[in-house]
Amino acid sequence: MILPRPAISRRTMLRGAGTMLALPFLEAMMPDARAADLASRPKRLQVFYSPNGMMMDAFRPTAQGKGFALPSTLEPLAPHRAQISVFSGLGHPQAAAMGDIAAGHGRSCPAFLTGTHVKQTEGTDIRCAVSIDQVYAQHLGDATMLSSLELGIDPASLLGSCDIGYSCAYTNGISWMNPNVPLPVTANPRDVFERLFGDGDALDAQSRLAQARRQTSILDFVRDDTQRLSGRLGVEDRRKLDEYLEATRDIEKRIQRAAVSGGQQTDMERPAGIPDSFDEHVRMMIDLQVLAMQADITRVGSFMIGRELSNRTYPEIGVPDSHHMLSHHGNNPEKMAKLAKINRHHMEYFAYYLDRMKAVKDGDGTLLDRTMVIRGSAFGDSNQHDHMDLPVIVAGGLVPGDRSVSVPKGTTMSNLLLAALNVLDVPTKSFGDSNAPLAELVRA
Repeated sequence: MILPRPAISRRTMLRGAGTMLALPFLEAMMPDARAADLASRPKRLQVFYSPNGMMMDAFRPTAQGKGFALPSTLEPLAPHRAQISVFSGLGHPQAAAMGDIAAGHGRSCPAFLTGTHVKQTEGTDIRCAVSIDQVYAQHLGDATMLSSLELGIDPASLLGSCDIGYSCAYTNGISWMNPNVPLPVTANPRDVFERLFGDGDALDAQSRLAQARRQTSILDFVRDDTQRLSGRLGVEDRRKLDEYLEATRDIEKRIQRAAVSGGQQTDMERPAGIPDSFDEHVRMMIDLQVLAMQADITRVGSFMIGRELSNRTYPEIGVPDSHHMLSHHGNNPEKMAKLAKINRHHMEYFAYYLDRMKAVKDGDGTLLDRTMVIRGSAFGDSNQHDHMDLPVIVAGGLVPGDRSVSVPKGTTMSNLLLAALNVLDVPTKSFGDSNAPLAELVRA
């Protein structure tokens, strides 16, 4: 007779000296017969944001429905087309001036996930609304160790005005806990790793850096507990645990390399833990976000590949020009071509994001199968600051895929956000300036 293995608590941690390591979502944490059933898995929400708009002619499909041809900007998503829907015509009416000064970024960026017209101010009296990711995080409550994880590539700007007449708080991030509290984006991979896996009281910053330079691994501290736990697991759970620990160690090594090098460039100094390479930085942050979901440390996250108004240059793809300056191309063909290259470059990283989620098993499916990923920008045509036809993609297995969907231009994106909350089982009838859930989100 085969005796059933005892269930393991979702709160179980791997423990060691000054260290606690969360576990991935294991079958042993779901002792009933549906443990491997994808439908019994938790639902997740992720947001991928690119700044400074889009060359829409290279993004927008020319045909609607299934089997549409992928425009050049979307070609990197070809391996995932069965799980993507491309939306045209969605906009944010609340990003209009409405009597305020003619500045676009400061209104459009905070409206992206809130559907709200923000207060024009350069002071501390900012006002927006709760963003969709935080609505879902609040709905989940204390189901996970972290309610959400906000990551990015660019550190926050200094206090003051970033767009004319608007506080930097409006463009530094996209997530809002409440109307007066924007959530900061973390750009240093070491800070993220320590937040996910470190015990902040166990080591001071200097000791942690010394530990990194010695190449000491967090896994060394929990080795004994790992071996004890492994003996209680079935074959599938042991495989999942091994994959999770391998991924954790891989990221840890990459962060250690960046920390030991000092993260220095010829013209600037970066905090330890941020790689010199933009490519390595982006991939590391994406891997950390996926690892956080794999361990079920959080089910809600956002990633900004650039801060709004970003002036980053991309010499590695032959674009030494400022991104923001190129976004105001004035219909100059050369500038438009360079902007399209940046857009496609960012889309390649979005494809990598989907690749990573698709590589992680989750019961009978993958992490991507139970995740809704909203990908977009606060502008369509950046040259015109057009916030009424946004480049929006919804990916993952929670809604139908392989679709190009066109809605009347200016249809509020809040309708899509409301429909997304309903798919995520949040019982709400309104969001932002919505007037009805966008039926096209769930219609096959």
